[in-house]
Amino acid sequence: MRRNTTPMLVMFLTPAVLLYLIVFLYPTIRTFIMSFCKVEGVTDPVSTWQFSGLTNYVKSFNNNMFQTAMLNLGRLWLVGGIAVMALALIFAVALTNGMQGKKFFRSVIYLPNLVSAVAMGTMWLYYALSKESYGLLNTIIGWFGGGNVMWTDPHHKFWSMLIAYCFGMVGYHMLIFMSGIERISADYYEAASIEGANVFKKFWYITFSLLRGSIRTNLVMWTVSSVGFFIWGQVFDPVNLSEQTVMPLNYMYELVFGASNAVQAARDSGVGAAIGVMMAVIVVAVFSLTTLIIKNDDAEL
Repeated sequence: MRRNTTPMLVMFLTPAVLLYLIVFLYPTIRTFIMSFCKVEGVTDPVSTWQFSGLTNYVKSFNNNMFQTAMLNLGRLWLVGGIAVMALALIFAVALTNGMQGKKFFRSVIYLPNLVSAVAMGTMWLYYALSKESYGLLNTIIGWFGGGNVMWTDPHHKFWSMLIAYCFGMVGYHMLIFMSGIERISADYYEAASIEGANVFKKFWYITFSLLRGSIRTNLVMWTVSSVGFFIWGQVFDPVNLSEQTVMPLNYMYELVFGASNAVQAARDSGVGAAIGVMMAVIVVAVFSLTTLIIKNDDAEL
């Protein structure tokens, strides 16, 4: 007789399902409902919530600080995304062309991604971006006869933060590109060489064309990391929210756990929940668009 494995499957799956429901699904549903209610504290009992419809969403869109945060997010996603993807792809192509010391350079480029964001941000803020002559970037500029740049003043702070963040993210996206390139058959390149294709044509018509799946993955992961951008803003402006470094999650944190002097507002967990829902919608929208536009190739022409 065939043994009934259903009880065993239920026994093994139940802890995982319960953990998923408690840790992920319940907070998600609670946050979604909270976004349509007037709620002061995130721990307030549901019985005290007052339904307010789309008021929280309207309040967030009409807030100048949130508008600035969304603008900063857009700049981070677009400008930072182009820079990170370009550098990651260049490094990935270089390291998969049989160069010596591939493992060493791959480890060096990926290493910043292993360092905690707080440590990395502090290092960049006080050493690399220092306005003094010993700052790394100012030292490099000095080699070419330039003067010291005030990297942390209001005009440069956002771009300083963006440079520091991109520095730590290139290695992660490089590995995704490398995994895609290494799946491409060498026969394609050999056939292209026989036909007289140069390096640029090989890259465009073979490498880049067969990296659609990796590009899609990188775009989605970059969107997730951009939307979740939080720690760097706290490191560059640890006391109050600043228009130069504020991101949606920084503003949401201030609303949920206590407003800073820059916001001049009482706690409002309902609006904070609405912002969280909007960030989730952005990620889902980008994922859906990239899935629709960029088809997975499975390394096949």
